[in-house]
This record gives sequence, structure tokens and C-alpha cells, in this order.
Amino acid sequence: MPPHCLKLKIGCVIMLLRNLDLKAGLCNGTRMNVSALQNNYIDAEVLTGVSGGKRVFVPRIQAPSDSNLPFVLKRRQFPVRLAYSMTINKSQGQTFDRGGVYLKKPCFSHGQLYVACSRTRA
Repeated sequence: MPPHCLKLKIGCVIMLLRNLDLKAGLCNGTRMNVSALQNNYIDAEVLTGVSGGKRVFVPRIQAPSDSNLPFVLKRRQFPVRLAYSMTINKSQGQTFDRGGVYLKKPCFSHGQLYVACSRTRA
């Protein structure tokens, strides 16, 4: 679920949390750079994937309601999150110029450490 309080600025890197348009490359985990902020959409440039460099618009979408509530709650949110950091699993399949690995606890398996260390260019 997207965070209820989202503080963005132009130039920050965000990550998409939902599949919006698979053909256009807007799928879960896509990283984007914010170009402009509007009330109902975010103007961004895709940083990763086959649509790298493409300008896209991310609209507000209806957030799922909690079924345990005695009333119907309707929220419209941007399906994005700040992407200054990410998990090892989210970084799989992406390439970065620079990166750091923070291991507060030991890695789950040897393969995870390999994925974390092999995401950057040499």
C-alpha cells in the first residue's frame, strides 16, 4: 500500500508500486525521476527498463479499502514510493552506477549477497 503521506520534490527518484501499463513499461518496481508535480498526476521520466528516458504520467488511483471497517473508505493515492533505497529483491534485474549494501543482519542466503553485490557496473 502506498504511504498515506507522500512528500515529493522535483528531481527525486520514485518507484512504482503497481502495474499500471505493462506495454508502456509502467510495472511494479519501475524507477522514475520526477519532472513535475500536479494535483492529479505526476510527470516523470522513466530511468529503468525498455522505456528508459520516456516521459510518463502517473495518475492517482483508488487505494484498496480495509474490509474490517464498518464504513466504505475511498482514497485516491499515487502508487509510488521514494526510491532512495530498496531491498535486494527489488534491485534484481536493475543496473546502477553506484550502490551500497547495508547488512544489519546476515543475508538470507549466499545468492542474495551475490545479487546485492552484482547490481553495479564495474
